[in-house]
Amino acid sequence: MKFAVSSLFAAVSVLALSANANAAESFKPYVGVDYTYTDADYDGISPKYNSASVNVGTEYNKYFGTEVFYQYSDTDNKGVDHDLRAKTKFQAYGLDLMGYLPLGCDQVFSLVGTAGIGEYEFDAKFRGIDAPKHHRDRGIGYRFGGGLQYQVDENVAVRGLVRYVNINDVEDVNDMWEYSAGVRYSF
Repeated sequence: MKFAVSSLFAAVSVLALSANANAAESFKPYVGVDYTYTDADYDGISPKYNSASVNVGTEYNKYFGTEVFYQYSDTDNKGVDHDLRAKTKFQAYGLDLMGYLPLGCDQVFSLVGTAGIGEYEFDAKFRGIDAPKHHRDRGIGYRFGGGLQYQVDENVAVRGLVRYVNINDVEDVNDMWEYSAGVRYSF
């Protein structure tokens, strides 16, 4: 999976750079940090996670960009039934394609659309009678979302997104809704 994500990022980067070779002045790499609240569908226990995400991206022009991310959540502790408790957490990394639609005359606000892919690893520890002690599973998540970005100045932007993540090949996890807010610093 690491090779697939890396290859996809490299291919998208090469295509975007070649399409914008004469527009080098609009090429803007950035780093960002997000807080994310996640509501997951995890086999009926519906955990809620708080997580941090670090991302590195590039805006190739004012309409298109790519971003790689790494996300790490806190632990959610839920009672499954009267004899069983589950402590779950996850981490993820991947690639998102970003689309921007600048608004207004000053174009400091932009609508943001995103689609991407990531690898998600879920870790569950159980406590109770006849409970499995530990379960770890990983799979692919397909990410789709939208939001709003505000350009504070030439280098700093703040962004809010809502994202749906469809999880495949992870036992007991179907999907997640993520709500994130973060800041970006462009070079």
